[in-house]
Amino acid sequence: MIALFTDYGLQGPYLGQVEATLHRLAPGEKVINLLADAPRHDPRASAYLLAAFIRAFDAGTIFFAVVDPGVGGFQDQPVVLKADGRWYAGPDNGLFDIVCRRSSQVQCWRIDWRPEALSTSFHGRDLYAPVVAMIRNNEIPGAAISWEDQHGWPDDLYEIIYIDHFGNCMTGVRAEMLDDAGVIKVNDTRLVFADTFSSVAYGSAFWYRNSQGLIEIAVNGGSAAAELNLETGNKLK
Repeated sequence: MIALFTDYGLQGPYLGQVEATLHRLAPGEKVINLLADAPRHDPRASAYLLAAFIRAFDAGTIFFAVVDPGVGGFQDQPVVLKADGRWYAGPDNGLFDIVCRRSSQVQCWRIDWRPEALSTSFHGRDLYAPVVAMIRNNEIPGAAISWEDQHGWPDDLYEIIYIDHFGNCMTGVRAEMLDDAGVIKVNDTRLVFADTFSSVAYGSAFWYRNSQGLIEIAVNGGSAAAELNLETGNKLK
């Protein structure tokens, strides 16, 4: 399986062009869109989402993971990673830091291969999609290097990192980091724990442990983002 994790969005031509390239170069391989609205231009927040989402995928899965605000400049070298049996291809801009930190075995390769036609603005289609197809065909187009965490980001990010279309606000904090008595403060709102939406009154705000293994803020029957005036980047206390 090839899983796409990007900030490309569902509208526009970008996902379709990546999928077309993968179908051409890796015919018959199942390609799924895991997330198309990762935090835009934000590898740091996206790193915590990626690390949470991979838990449902078996070893051998190949992740096309591209959140690349520096595309075209090559300040962040393109890499292939194998972490606990799962494969990743994308820019070395911190997007893989949390995945690798939480993995027991990590191998890394610098992508040296370049296509004949490489645009300056769409490396997802021109570089990373062909590389993912190469991985699927048991080829690694580059030299082995030592993996290095260059950013030193915290193990858990006490911020809102993603807001879904219900208005629920995911954080970069793993569920096990707070017990049931824990109280979260964000902006001027104090939130207590509830196990399920139905455990609180309609219209009440709370925090809970979501299905991705992260702490999330919600309002029963409403939008936490709208009603609590929350947005990505808001800090938790």
